Amino acid sequence: MRLNDKVAIVTGGGRDIGRAVSLKLAAEGASLVINFANDEASATETLKAVQAVGAQAILHRADVSTGAGADSLVAAAHAAFGPRVDILVNLAGGMVQRRPLAEIDEAFFDQVMNLNLRSAYLMTRAVVPSMKMGGAIVNFSSLAGRDGGGPGASIYATSKGALMTFTRSMAKELGPQGIRVNALCPGMISTTFHDTFTKYEVRKAVAAATPLRREGRAEEVAATVAFLVSEDAAFLNGVNLDINGGLFFS
Repeated sequence: MRLNDKVAIVTGGGRDIGRAVSLKLAAEGASLVINFANDEASATETLKAVQAVGAQAILHRADVSTGAGADSLVAAAHAAFGPRVDILVNLAGGMVQRRPLAEIDEAFFDQVMNLNLRSAYLMTRAVVPSMKMGGAIVNFSSLAGRDGGGPGASIYATSKGALMTFTRSMAKELGPQGIRVNALCPGMISTTFHDTFTKYEVRKAVAAATPLRREGRAEEVAATVAFLVSEDAAFLNGVNLDINGGLFFS
Protein backbone atom coordinates (compact mmCIF):
# COMPACT_ATOMS: atom_id res chain seq x y z
CA MET A 1 0.00 0.00 0.00
CA ARG A 2 2.66 2.49 -1.09
CA LEU A 3 0.11 5.05 -2.27
CA ASN A 4 -2.16 5.41 0.75
CA ASP A 5 -3.84 8.83 0.88
CA LYS A 6 -2.62 9.71 -2.62
CA VAL A 7 -4.90 11.11 -5.32
CA ALA A 8 -4.14 9.95 -8.86
CA ILE A 9 -5.45 10.96 -12.27
CA VAL A 10 -5.09 8.43 -15.08
CA THR A 11 -5.89 9.76 -18.53
CA GLY A 12 -6.98 7.08 -20.96
CA GLY A 13 -7.58 4.96 -17.89
CA GLY A 14 -10.59 2.99 -19.06
CA ARG A 15 -9.08 0.03 -20.89
CA ASP A 16 -5.97 -1.99 -21.70
CA ILE A 17 -2.85 -0.50 -20.05
CA GLY A 18 -4.97 2.31 -18.60
CA ARG A 19 -7.22 -0.18 -16.86
CA ALA A 20 -4.25 -2.13 -15.53
CA VAL A 21 -2.64 1.08 -14.23
CA SER A 22 -5.89 2.19 -12.58
CA LEU A 23 -6.26 -1.18 -10.85
CA LYS A 24 -2.65 -1.27 -9.70
CA LEU A 25 -2.69 2.25 -8.25
CA ALA A 26 -5.97 1.47 -6.53
CA ALA A 27 -4.54 -1.73 -5.06
CA GLU A 28 -1.63 0.35 -3.73
CA GLY A 29 -4.09 2.61 -1.88
CA ALA A 30 -4.60 5.59 -4.21
CA SER A 31 -7.92 7.33 -4.85
CA LEU A 32 -8.53 7.40 -8.59
CA VAL A 33 -9.89 9.80 -11.17
CA ILE A 34 -10.25 7.67 -14.29
CA ASN A 35 -10.48 9.63 -17.51
CA PHE A 36 -11.93 8.38 -20.77
CA ALA A 37 -12.86 10.08 -24.03
CA ASN A 38 -15.18 7.71 -25.90
CA ASP A 39 -15.54 4.15 -24.57
CA GLU A 40 -17.81 4.65 -21.59
CA ALA A 41 -18.68 0.96 -21.31
CA SER A 42 -15.06 -0.10 -20.83
CA ALA A 43 -14.40 2.78 -18.45
CA THR A 44 -17.40 1.76 -16.36
CA GLU A 45 -16.03 -1.78 -16.14
CA THR A 46 -12.72 -0.37 -14.95
CA LEU A 47 -14.47 1.75 -12.33
CA LYS A 48 -16.32 -1.29 -10.98
CA ALA A 49 -13.09 -3.29 -10.81
CA VAL A 50 -11.33 -0.47 -8.96
CA GLN A 51 -14.18 -0.12 -6.50
CA ALA A 52 -14.17 -3.89 -5.97
CA VAL A 53 -10.67 -3.65 -4.44
CA GLY A 54 -12.00 -1.07 -2.00
CA ALA A 55 -10.61 2.08 -3.59
CA GLN A 56 -12.40 5.38 -3.98
CA ALA A 57 -12.74 6.31 -7.64
CA ILE A 58 -14.71 8.39 -10.09
CA LEU A 59 -15.02 8.48 -13.87
CA HIS A 60 -14.69 11.69 -15.86
CA ARG A 61 -15.23 11.99 -19.57
CA ALA A 62 -13.01 14.60 -21.23
CA ASP A 63 -10.95 15.16 -24.35
CA VAL A 64 -7.67 16.04 -22.69
CA SER A 65 -6.13 17.18 -25.97
CA THR A 66 -8.10 20.38 -25.35
CA GLY A 67 -7.43 22.91 -22.60
CA ALA A 68 -11.06 22.83 -21.52
CA GLY A 69 -11.00 19.05 -21.23
CA ALA A 70 -7.79 18.99 -19.20
CA ASP A 71 -9.04 21.71 -16.87
CA SER A 72 -12.37 19.94 -16.37
CA LEU A 73 -10.59 16.71 -15.41
CA VAL A 74 -8.51 18.42 -12.74
CA ALA A 75 -11.60 20.25 -11.47
CA ALA A 76 -13.40 16.91 -11.17
CA ALA A 77 -10.50 15.55 -9.12
CA HIS A 78 -10.67 18.54 -6.79
CA ALA A 79 -14.43 18.20 -6.41
CA ALA A 80 -14.15 14.53 -5.52
CA PHE A 81 -11.00 14.42 -3.38
CA GLY A 82 -9.99 17.96 -2.47
CA PRO A 83 -7.58 20.54 -3.92
CA ARG A 84 -4.59 18.25 -4.29
CA VAL A 85 -3.38 15.84 -6.95
CA ASP A 86 -0.37 13.67 -6.14
CA ILE A 87 -0.05 11.53 -9.25
CA LEU A 88 -0.68 12.08 -12.95
CA VAL A 89 -0.38 9.28 -15.49
CA ASN A 90 -0.60 10.59 -19.05
CA LEU A 91 -1.81 7.55 -20.96
CA ALA A 92 -4.25 9.18 -23.38
CA GLY A 93 -3.03 8.84 -26.95
CA GLY A 94 -3.13 6.77 -30.09
CA MET A 95 -1.86 6.14 -33.60
CA VAL A 96 -5.23 6.71 -35.32
CA GLN A 97 -4.05 5.08 -38.57
CA ARG A 98 -0.92 3.89 -40.29
CA ARG A 99 -0.24 6.33 -43.13
CA PRO A 100 2.79 6.78 -45.41
CA LEU A 101 4.09 10.30 -45.94
CA ALA A 102 2.13 10.85 -49.16
CA GLU A 103 -1.14 10.26 -47.27
CA ILE A 104 -0.39 12.46 -44.25
CA ASP A 105 -2.23 15.74 -44.48
CA GLU A 106 -2.03 18.58 -41.98
CA ALA A 107 -5.23 17.59 -40.22
CA PHE A 108 -3.93 14.08 -39.58
CA PHE A 109 -0.58 15.41 -38.39
CA ASP A 110 -2.33 17.72 -35.93
CA GLN A 111 -4.69 14.99 -34.73
CA VAL A 112 -1.90 12.56 -33.83
CA MET A 113 0.33 15.22 -32.28
CA ASN A 114 -2.58 16.54 -30.23
CA LEU A 115 -3.50 13.07 -28.98
CA ASN A 116 -0.02 12.15 -27.84
CA LEU A 117 1.90 15.32 -27.08
CA ARG A 118 -0.53 18.20 -26.61
CA SER A 119 -2.62 16.15 -24.18
CA ALA A 120 0.39 15.52 -21.93
CA TYR A 121 1.39 19.18 -22.03
CA LEU A 122 -2.14 20.38 -21.23
CA MET A 123 -2.62 17.89 -18.40
CA THR A 124 0.77 18.75 -16.89
CA ARG A 125 -0.03 22.44 -17.05
CA ALA A 126 -3.44 21.86 -15.46
CA VAL A 127 -2.22 19.58 -12.67
CA VAL A 128 1.02 21.17 -11.49
CA PRO A 129 -0.62 23.99 -9.48
CA SER A 130 -2.31 21.25 -7.40
CA MET A 131 0.85 19.21 -6.85
CA LYS A 132 2.98 19.52 -3.76
CA MET A 133 6.39 18.19 -2.80
CA GLY A 134 6.46 14.49 -3.63
CA GLY A 135 4.20 14.72 -6.68
CA ALA A 136 4.89 12.38 -9.59
CA ILE A 137 4.03 12.44 -13.28
CA VAL A 138 4.43 9.48 -15.63
CA ASN A 139 4.15 10.06 -19.37
CA PHE A 140 3.71 7.31 -21.91
CA SER A 141 6.10 7.38 -24.80
CA SER A 142 6.86 4.28 -26.88
CA LEU A 143 9.59 2.18 -28.41
CA ALA A 144 8.46 3.93 -31.61
CA GLY A 145 9.85 7.15 -30.15
CA ARG A 146 13.24 5.44 -29.89
CA ASP A 147 13.45 3.70 -33.27
CA GLY A 148 11.09 5.68 -35.53
CA GLY A 149 8.25 3.18 -35.47
CA GLY A 150 6.98 0.73 -38.03
CA PRO A 151 5.57 1.40 -41.50
CA GLY A 152 3.09 4.26 -41.55
CA ALA A 153 3.76 5.29 -37.96
CA SER A 154 6.02 8.28 -38.58
CA ILE A 155 3.86 10.94 -36.93
CA TYR A 156 2.99 8.66 -34.01
CA ALA A 157 6.70 7.97 -33.51
CA THR A 158 7.52 11.67 -33.81
CA SER A 159 4.96 12.59 -31.17
CA LYS A 160 6.34 9.95 -28.81
CA GLY A 161 9.91 11.11 -29.37
CA ALA A 162 8.84 14.66 -28.58
CA LEU A 163 7.14 13.39 -25.43
CA MET A 164 10.46 11.99 -24.23
CA THR A 165 12.05 15.42 -24.62
CA PHE A 166 9.09 17.07 -22.88
CA THR A 167 9.57 14.61 -20.01
CA ARG A 168 13.22 15.64 -19.61
CA SER A 169 12.36 19.34 -19.78
CA MET A 170 9.63 19.04 -17.15
CA ALA A 171 11.91 16.98 -14.92
CA LYS A 172 14.34 19.91 -14.89
CA GLU A 173 11.68 22.58 -14.46
CA LEU A 174 9.53 20.85 -11.84
CA GLY A 175 12.25 19.01 -9.92
CA PRO A 176 13.02 22.02 -7.71
CA GLN A 177 9.36 21.92 -6.62
CA GLY A 178 9.76 18.28 -5.56
CA ILE A 179 7.76 16.98 -8.53
CA ARG A 180 9.31 14.09 -10.45
CA VAL A 181 8.54 13.52 -14.15
CA ASN A 182 9.41 10.25 -15.86
CA ALA A 183 8.18 8.33 -18.88
CA LEU A 184 7.73 4.74 -19.97
CA CYS A 185 8.59 3.54 -23.46
CA PRO A 186 6.70 0.26 -23.95
CA GLY A 187 7.56 -2.15 -26.72
CA MET A 188 5.17 -4.86 -27.88
CA ILE A 189 2.54 -5.11 -25.16
CA SER A 190 -0.45 -7.40 -25.67
CA THR A 191 -3.32 -4.90 -25.98
CA THR A 192 -6.10 -3.93 -28.36
CA PHE A 193 -3.72 -1.28 -29.74
CA HIS A 194 -1.72 -3.99 -31.46
CA ASP A 195 -4.86 -5.99 -32.22
CA THR A 196 -5.87 -2.96 -34.29
CA PHE A 197 -2.61 -1.72 -35.78
CA THR A 198 -0.18 -4.66 -35.95
CA LYS A 199 -0.56 -7.74 -38.11
CA TYR A 200 -0.46 -11.13 -36.39
CA GLU A 201 2.63 -12.27 -38.29
CA VAL A 202 4.48 -9.09 -37.30
CA ARG A 203 3.57 -9.57 -33.65
CA LYS A 204 4.73 -13.17 -33.82
CA ALA A 205 8.05 -12.14 -35.37
CA VAL A 206 8.62 -9.39 -32.80
CA ALA A 207 7.90 -11.76 -29.93
CA ALA A 208 10.34 -14.29 -31.41
CA ALA A 209 13.03 -11.60 -31.71
CA THR A 210 12.55 -10.46 -28.12
CA PRO A 211 15.03 -12.09 -25.72
CA LEU A 212 12.17 -13.04 -23.38
CA ARG A 213 10.37 -14.59 -26.39
CA ARG A 214 6.96 -13.06 -25.72
CA GLU A 215 4.90 -9.90 -25.70
CA GLY A 216 4.61 -7.86 -22.55
CA ARG A 217 1.49 -7.72 -20.39
CA ALA A 218 -0.44 -4.63 -19.34
CA GLU A 219 -0.08 -5.66 -15.71
CA GLU A 220 3.72 -5.57 -16.02
CA VAL A 221 3.57 -2.03 -17.34
CA ALA A 222 1.20 -1.05 -14.55
CA ALA A 223 3.57 -2.42 -11.91
CA THR A 224 6.34 -0.24 -13.33
CA VAL A 225 4.08 2.83 -13.19
CA ALA A 226 3.31 2.11 -9.54
CA PHE A 227 7.03 1.92 -8.83
CA LEU A 228 7.76 5.20 -10.62
CA VAL A 229 5.11 7.15 -8.69
CA SER A 230 6.07 5.67 -5.33
CA GLU A 231 8.79 6.70 -2.90
CA ASP A 232 10.73 3.64 -4.02
CA ALA A 233 11.67 5.72 -7.08
CA ALA A 234 12.25 8.95 -5.14
CA PHE A 235 15.53 9.76 -6.93
CA LEU A 236 14.39 8.87 -10.44
CA ASN A 237 13.63 11.99 -12.46
CA GLY A 238 13.73 12.65 -16.20
CA VAL A 239 14.03 8.95 -17.01
CA ASN A 240 12.57 7.49 -20.20
CA LEU A 241 12.38 3.87 -19.11
CA ASP A 242 12.25 1.09 -21.70
CA ILE A 243 9.94 -1.84 -21.03
CA ASN A 244 10.28 -4.19 -23.98
CA GLY A 245 11.67 -7.52 -22.82
CA GLY A 246 15.16 -6.70 -24.12
CA LEU A 247 14.08 -6.09 -27.71
CA PHE A 248 15.73 -2.67 -27.81
CA PHE A 249 18.38 -1.11 -25.59
CA SER A 250 18.65 2.66 -25.27
